[in-house]
Amino acid sequence: MTAARRSLIIIVHAPALMDHDDRPTAVVHAMERALPGLCLGWATSEKEDLIALPHRDEWVAANLISGGFPFLCNDDDNHLVTIAGLENPNGLAAGSPPHFEVHADMPLDAVGIAAAADVLEGVAEGARAVWGHATPSGYGGVVAQQFRHPGEEPHVPPKGLPSLKLPWDGFTPEIPHFLGWLNYWSAAAARAIGFPDPARDAEMLSRSRRTATGGWVVQLTDAPLDLDNPAHLDALKRAYERFPEIGGRALP
Repeated sequence: MTAARRSLIIIVHAPALMDHDDRPTAVVHAMERALPGLCLGWATSEKEDLIALPHRDEWVAANLISGGFPFLCNDDDNHLVTIAGLENPNGLAAGSPPHFEVHADMPLDAVGIAAAADVLEGVAEGARAVWGHATPSGYGGVVAQQFRHPGEEPHVPPKGLPSLKLPWDGFTPEIPHFLGWLNYWSAAAARAIGFPDPARDAEMLSRSRRTATGGWVVQLTDAPLDLDNPAHLDALKRAYERFPEIGGRALP
């Protein structure tokens, strides 16, 4: 049996789209620039047949419905890359308005790993995101178990990871909900969590870079995060200890 192909999941969280918003096309262009040779020039029908889009940008601009943009992909089943945008009705914090999310997916292979930071930065900056992440497929299931729900006592997340508060439990929109392998923190998000502190963040800064808008792309481990790797798990735990604000853990 062939092992399931692993993918890299990129998700960024940004303010809701406005009328005539150009961020969807900016996001698509940024992903194409970050992956040389990529053309996100196809959509799918209700029967999941590929539909070529010779005027893709115009099509995207004309189909900004429900606060997002439709699914786009390349025409390569062996190296499938996808992207879509949606409006999440939940705010990024208690009382905040719905927000715009971009979800992208690409193969977790040598090409994808090499381009991952560029892809995350391009998509996040194009969306004018508050924060975002890029993580290997399957990691989301672990994060879901970290969130503590009302009445869930005691709450014991997997692998000794910390409990995280749900976003509507009171923290501000700039605070990331959790950590990923690659993390995008806007300038506002970085300020909110106190990054960078040269005295404490030397190791993290060695794998970080500043973006054109003053945000940061922060990589926790050299290779994609693998929680079965003790060194990777330790790096993730240290990052949570460094930033107690993430996941609302600094709140009473």
